[in-house]
Amino acid sequence: MRTRRFSQLAILLLSLVASTSHARAAETPVRVAIVGLVHGHVKGFLGALPRDTNARLVAIVEPDTALAKKYQDQYHLDSSLFYTDLERMLDAQHPDAVLVYTTIKDHRRVIEAAAHRGIASMVEKPLSTTLDDALAIRAAAVANHVPVLVNYETTWYSSNNEAEQEAAQGRLGEIRKVVVHDGHEGPAEIGVGPEWLPWLTDPVRNGAGALFDFGCYGADLVTVMMHGEAPISVTAVTQTDKPNLYPHVEDDATVILRYPKAQAVLMPSWDWSFSRKDMEVYGVGGYAITVGPDHMRTRYRGQQAESESIAPPLPANRKGSLAYLAAVLHGEIKPEGDLSALDTNVVVMQILDAARQSAATGRTVALKPLPH
Repeated sequence: MRTRRFSQLAILLLSLVASTSHARAAETPVRVAIVGLVHGHVKGFLGALPRDTNARLVAIVEPDTALAKKYQDQYHLDSSLFYTDLERMLDAQHPDAVLVYTTIKDHRRVIEAAAHRGIASMVEKPLSTTLDDALAIRAAAVANHVPVLVNYETTWYSSNNEAEQEAAQGRLGEIRKVVVHDGHEGPAEIGVGPEWLPWLTDPVRNGAGALFDFGCYGADLVTVMMHGEAPISVTAVTQTDKPNLYPHVEDDATVILRYPKAQAVLMPSWDWSFSRKDMEVYGVGGYAITVGPDHMRTRYRGQQAESESIAPPLPANRKGSLAYLAAVLHGEIKPEGDLSALDTNVVVMQILDAARQSAATGRTVALKPLPH
């Protein structure tokens, strides 16, 4: 009897120690390094950093010293944080993760360099400019056992999370159609910075124009809603309505994804009259429409009218990119099958790559199974 009580007490103590250790780990800020300052989304991170306890900035890599000095002055950053060489920084600081704000084309180079040193990466959407690069990124992540995550603004929308839950829990019935609108007036029109606009409108460094810049949001949301399944086929139509501003890339696109029992329509654009990111999910039992970050409109079979609601807030460890990154690195979240996960975003790149091909050829592209 004493032996049994002792064993039970030992198990309880070990459980308490493990729980305490886990809590302490969750409170430890992850050490992050910024790589690149040419992507304007870095401003949001630097602006929020002083109030965010999830991460501690240990380095910034930017080869353009004039651009680095601009950010140093604007955000009152210590000059000792700055490096011009990626490998030198990685070896000197060995951060827990790199936050990548380079051109999209440079994602693979940065991720591979970090992965070979056992360092995680979080990049701005989309994952890459080509499917080949996405597969190479996946290979590097798997070989080196490191997380590679993709940051989308819409991942942290409670409205999108609630719509996904409505679908997953069967409240909408079997899904038949998903329509996603994403875009704004255009990058030139909204005044993106001079370090950003040239590559954002370059088909090599960005992969495409509005098709990749905003098409990735819908492809990401739909892929999760379809439980990671790739569509059977992709059909895309693109056009350039403002060739004086965007002579090399499309500024408007429509993409149709065909699944065995459903369709998805993605409408990425630099031609909206205002910024919008919303989604419509139609099932045999009802529909859910997201309106901005937290508003929802729903109607279920048997109801005479739709209702409006505010989506419940996200859990603390999913309220933003840094909270999510810290939760992944602390082992609280296993990033598989969700909006930021690598497996999801390889499928996203399969969709975008096929959409680019379809738009160029005028033909529907049938998707083949990806190599493992």
